[in-house]
Amino acid sequence: MQIIISNSSKEPIYEQITNQIKSLILTGDLLEGTALPSMRQLAKDLQISVITTKRAYEELEKVGFIYSIVGKGSFVAEQNLEVIKEKKLKVIEEQLSAVIKNSREIGMSLNELQELLSILNEE
Repeated sequence: MQIIISNSSKEPIYEQITNQIKSLILTGDLLEGTALPSMRQLAKDLQISVITTKRAYEELEKVGFIYSIVGKGSFVAEQNLEVIKEKKLKVIEEQLSAVIKNSREIGMSLNELQELLSILNEE
């Protein structure tokens, strides 16, 4: 599992971890039952505080992406297909919102944005 932390991001580190793990689960790169690195190991690998990884794991557990077993670790939770679809849709909406914001900042029209989306969709 590869997680990349950006110190220049405005997003807190725990959110960067949370979002990347969610993405790995939603894309199928992390399958149900897969063991995640321990909080300590992930903190060591990313050279960050264990408190930060603990918060990320707690957030993931709260929204049902992972579950923890005392003494054994954290694992990818079983995902209901409808729930997965809904979660993927939410991710797409968030990404599109960012795209729309960025396109407005540079004065890109809706038609230009739709044309770009069509071109990228054909690839």
